[in-house]
Amino acid sequence: MTCPPYTRGRFSHARGHERRDPADVAAPAPRSPSGGAVMSGTALEQILRGPSGLGTAGLGLTPRQEPAAAPESATPAASGKPGVGDPIPGLYFHPVAEPDPVRVAEVSRRIKLWTEEVELFPPDYEEEFDGFSVSRYMVGCHPDAPSVDHVMIAARLMVAENAVDDYYCEDHGGSPIGLGSRLLLAHTALDPVHTTAEYQGAWQESLASDAPRRAYRSAMEHFHRAATASQSDRFRHDMARLHLGYLAEGAWAQEEHVPEVWEYLAMRQFNNFRPCPTITDTVGGYELPADLHARPAVQRVIALASNATTIVNDLYSYTKELSSPGLHLNLPVVISEREGVGHRDGYLKAVEVHNELMHAFEAEAAALAATCPVPVVVRFLRGVAAWVDGNHNWHQTNTFRYGLPDFW
Repeated sequence: MTCPPYTRGRFSHARGHERRDPADVAAPAPRSPSGGAVMSGTALEQILRGPSGLGTAGLGLTPRQEPAAAPESATPAASGKPGVGDPIPGLYFHPVAEPDPVRVAEVSRRIKLWTEEVELFPPDYEEEFDGFSVSRYMVGCHPDAPSVDHVMIAARLMVAENAVDDYYCEDHGGSPIGLGSRLLLAHTALDPVHTTAEYQGAWQESLASDAPRRAYRSAMEHFHRAATASQSDRFRHDMARLHLGYLAEGAWAQEEHVPEVWEYLAMRQFNNFRPCPTITDTVGGYELPADLHARPAVQRVIALASNATTIVNDLYSYTKELSSPGLHLNLPVVISEREGVGHRDGYLKAVEVHNELMHAFEAEAAALAATCPVPVVVRFLRGVAAWVDGNHNWHQTNTFRYGLPDFW
């Protein structure tokens, strides 16, 4: 990737852009698998810790704890069977500091009020919603958010997306039958319909007709107030990707089809967490300009991060999904079914797949930072890395929802 020169006045339409000290520009480095330059582990840690030099003092995140050693493969922990809330043995991840409890409490209070405002859940769902711990999740994933208001942007969208998944696809009456129609109509709450005057009113009334559409509409209205036009368009695009992944999984469920492993991973590149890290700059109060965001190297980093975080979900939710009716597809199950291995071996191979994706994400992020050392690009990469780490921490510690299989 050839990065445009960063000079005063360029990208002036975006918030939070600081100039880079010429002394901080990285020298040419070795190449990554996709052709980018690779930084050493020390250099990568410096990126994730934050840039230095003139004008970069405000880009610091909450310090990360020392990263865990990267295992070569998924092997049982030296201490034996993991305990409640322990990480998956052999999984490559970075420990993080506990999310700010004051901010968590305030986001929790506000998000509960918002769910009541949009009439999102029935009263008997309250315990399950509280157990989801969305406030701890979003505070942990966005440590650079300037305020609680900024964290709330992500929290509303996360809750709305999960409501669509629950009500339309899975836990609370969801079904693959008619899923395409439901998703299309819900998507119009994100991407408005432009039609004739005769029919415009009927569409607008439809946005209040069910809980997912009410949540989408309200969450998107709040997002619009903080986002630029390009950030809003980017998010709508990623939500269309998500809905396409829902449709593929729904089609497989209708046909009782178990995809090949590569097919499953292709579906998971769409049905994944991508809409969450893609808004890291909006939640951080700045913008990665559209011309930089659209570059293939940036897109690859976002895709790898999103894929890795989604496999984390497959791994931590494995036992929860096994207890659900029917065959619930996740990576360990698909590997077991398609490659003819036992449940334990399928699970441990899925850990290896995750680790490879994580290492690729970190290598490509380091390469991108080396070839395009623009402060806003580096800041965005650090924000995505923080989201990856926060996502793992939430899955690991959310014992209300998740528990590990007895494979060690």
